[in-house]
Amino acid sequence: MSIKVLVVDDEQSILTLLQYILEQAGFEVITAMDGEAGFNAAMSEQPDIMVLDLMLPKMDGIEVCKKLRQHKISTPILMLTAKDDEFDKVLGLELGADDYMTKPFSPREVVARVKAILRRTNLQVEKVSEDDSEQIVIGHIKILPDRYEAYSSDERLELTPKEFELLLYLARNKGRVLTRDLLLSAVWNYDFAGDTRIVDVHISHLREKMENNSKKPVYIKTIRGLGYKLEERKVNE
Repeated sequence: MSIKVLVVDDEQSILTLLQYILEQAGFEVITAMDGEAGFNAAMSEQPDIMVLDLMLPKMDGIEVCKKLRQHKISTPILMLTAKDDEFDKVLGLELGADDYMTKPFSPREVVARVKAILRRTNLQVEKVSEDDSEQIVIGHIKILPDRYEAYSSDERLELTPKEFELLLYLARNKGRVLTRDLLLSAVWNYDFAGDTRIVDVHISHLREKMENNSKKPVYIKTIRGLGYKLEERKVNE
């Protein structure tokens, strides 16, 4: 199966470079040079993954990402930016981006990041779970690792790939206290220079989607000074 990558960047030289290195790696590549065209291509072409520049004409990368998630499009997104700006990085991840790179970048690293994201999505889900029939049930929450799906009281949760991976890791370590640094290492797979805000943002999103009251969570508990743990919900709760 050919894996389709949508690359959106307004610099022709970078667009050409990314198209070349990704095609050399065996991907089918489609391109766009502004945010509006990128959004339309994402909606019509249904790419398997996007490489999305932050600073774009007509619609910036943050807005593209936000609109796609509003339309329930969960295509994984690798965000690119010339800014090494913590606010931009966290904001992009808050809005549903799956990974983040700053320019200038190594072509080999782009390919590696794209492949890493794909390994963590349902395109290669057999690597996520050795048992295709595996189900994890915790209270009213049901997780199907082989299908990259999660349900609350039989209602499907609309999770981004990274939110799903975080929930799955918490569930497979139910009852254990997991530090933010451990979650960064286990779920994001590379060093975010200790920026644990990324973990907090994704935990907040998970709570909003799976808890009846995100301010008083019964599943994902904060362990002050340490991190988080996923607890079994009591029957009477």
